[in-house]
Amino acid sequence: MSPQSRNRQSSSQQELIVAVMGATGTGKSTFINLASGTEFGVGDGLISCTSNVAYSEPFEVNGRTVRLIDTPGFDDTNKSDTDILKMIALNLSMTYEAGFKLSGIIYMHRISDFRVGGISRRNFNMFRKLCGDESLENVVLVTNMWSLVEKSRGDAREKELMEDERLFQPVLEKGARMVRHDNTRDSAHRILRQIIRNTPAALQIQKELVEQGKDISQTAAAVELDQELAALAQKHMEELKEIKQEMEEALAARDEETREELEMFQAKLEGDMKKIQEDRDRLSSEYAAEKQRADEQIARMMKSLEDSEKFRAEGEKRLANLQEEHKKGLERSEAERRALMETMKNMNERREPGFFECLGNALGALFSFRL
Repeated sequence: MSPQSRNRQSSSQQELIVAVMGATGTGKSTFINLASGTEFGVGDGLISCTSNVAYSEPFEVNGRTVRLIDTPGFDDTNKSDTDILKMIALNLSMTYEAGFKLSGIIYMHRISDFRVGGISRRNFNMFRKLCGDESLENVVLVTNMWSLVEKSRGDAREKELMEDERLFQPVLEKGARMVRHDNTRDSAHRILRQIIRNTPAALQIQKELVEQGKDISQTAAAVELDQELAALAQKHMEELKEIKQEMEEALAARDEETREELEMFQAKLEGDMKKIQEDRDRLSSEYAAEKQRADEQIARMMKSLEDSEKFRAEGEKRLANLQEEHKKGLERSEAERRALMETMKNMNERREPGFFECLGNALGALFSFRL
């Protein structure tokens, strides 16, 4: 179902949806906690706490209702990059199908990083492929953890990020903004106030999956990931060749200890290569299956909501009927009471005296005569 076919709220009423992305440990959950007042898990060290896409409770910024999406990084310690892409793509596509576009995308980066290594670059490359170029005007690149570096060193790293064509420079040229975050609620809301003014836009992966009907394996993000996996597989192949050569040399030298160590390393590499191939193969089928399950679950929820609304409407109708009948009953009772009182009054005015009244009259007359 296209997003245009769903009922939408007006732009003044609709929640502002903002995705927060970045590598593991860059402070995504901490930012969301500060901004929203919710209590997402915050990682300590290298272990990722954000293993699933999570939504904050709605909160207000400048009178607008905002909801933040916490996303795992593509270096998650608990899930593969394939699982992360599948998870993010599923949530973004369903959000778009429900009629919501992202008002902004925040990309978190630690200014305290000594250099932007392979993991950070892979995260940023995947981020770019998810967004595409058309939505970059809604992107805010947020640097944090400034308290961990000297100001001069932080300034130098910020300048490098802004000017290096392998880093943020191409994104900034296409309309993205770069701001500092000082780890306070005021700072988080100041960043969000910039996003409030944005015109909500669809990300590239949302257009690919929903509007263009592409298989997830055909999206730019999946192609990027596949290239990464292919490069990693090639690296493992070269390492495997070197190990086999070293094993032959160890056999020739009758170095049993070295040969056993190399065999263990070879087994690990072969296992890693098998997992890489499995990840490349299962992305499409698993995404389709999970998307179908999610659609069915939402359909059940919508049916339940519709049934609840129908039951509520019928209950309100029955209550209104009872209230109307009660009102009419009260009106009938009042009219009947007035009619009965009028009848009794008329009867009292024209009725003949009864036995005791006659007796009283007679006795009264008798005593009156005697007096």
